Amino acid sequence: MSGLFITGTGTEVGKTYVAALIAKQLVAEGIRVGVYKPAASGCHNDVSDDAVALWEAAGKPLTLDAVCPQRFTAPLAPHVAARGEGRRVDAALLRSGYDAWRAASDFVLVEGAGGLMSPLSDDDYNADLARDLGLPLVVVAANRLGVINDVMQTLITAEAKGLRVAGMVLNETSATGDASRATNAAELTQRMTAPLSGCVKWGGGFDRPIDWRTPMNDQ
Repeated sequence: MSGLFITGTGTEVGKTYVAALIAKQLVAEGIRVGVYKPAASGCHNDVSDDAVALWEAAGKPLTLDAVCPQRFTAPLAPHVAARGEGRRVDAALLRSGYDAWRAASDFVLVEGAGGLMSPLSDDDYNADLARDLGLPLVVVAANRLGVINDVMQTLITAEAKGLRVAGMVLNETSATGDASRATNAAELTQRMTAPLSGCVKWGGGFDRPIDWRTPMNDQ
């Protein structure tokens, strides 16, 4: 694999946190890591906090503008935030912005905005971009009650769109949680066709060593 597309079962599930963990691990292994967030909303002073986190985790390769070339202020879907500024998300740039990273990196992590069926532009969903970039998915899900439904719906969508799922990460998004935290991993493993790559405790790292350059199904 030359990269991964990091998606989530929705918003606020910890995609950026998990992507940064992956980037840091790969950098420590001597890999030249590229990080690309094609579009971001909710930016402050034209800066995406997610893009900064990814860039720093990867060792600040290229430029911050290259990490996230399309930035919008309102905390809305990128195409809606762009419209409020009298702009449009450039669908061609969503794809061509990846080229610089592919040329300068051994491995590229692309982080989408929201879930697979969250819109990126007037005509594109995250699933469309992942398909066009040809990258397998890492699905990040919040370890909380309801995650089984969220994950299964995402996997159904991925299959319908012809996307390969390299693995799924179960992420704790708060210091405290409900009783399902103790059983969600086992329940998901029993039901998913995709592999469970690992689990992340609140504020911590992965619970096991993971070779991110080889899909879990091939390990």
